[in-house]
Amino acid sequence: MTDLAPEDLTEGIVVTHERTFTPEDVRTFTTVSGDEGDHHVETDEEGRLLVQGLLTATLPTKVGGDLNVLASRMEFEFRRPVYTGQHIACEVEFVDVDHGDRVEVTAAFEAVRTDDDTTVMAGLFEGIIRRG
Repeated sequence: MTDLAPEDLTEGIVVTHERTFTPEDVRTFTTVSGDEGDHHVETDEEGRLLVQGLLTATLPTKVGGDLNVLASRMEFEFRRPVYTGQHIACEVEFVDVDHGDRVEVTAAFEAVRTDDDTTVMAGLFEGIIRRG
């Protein structure tokens, strides 16, 4: 969880969230989402499961959730597959922040596999943070 308060948000702030998805994560998401494609339930030749794109998308939404962002728009570009056991780091940069009655934000993000620095996902989200 980020210690950043919404009132401290400014353009250019970068927040990073990292995780390694496990087979249990994929199985749980499969149950919740109903996304049961063979590639998510059968292991590959290395014993890994393919992580659902929308499960990978929880990386930037975790940052938004920590700041209580109510998303109004989200865009994802899934560039490369993510498999269980791969460590992924997602950098979220706040590119537009408007403080008013509520905080309006636009953030761009990029997620990379840390072992080879390959971008696996990129995109943006927009939303608001209500004040008290």
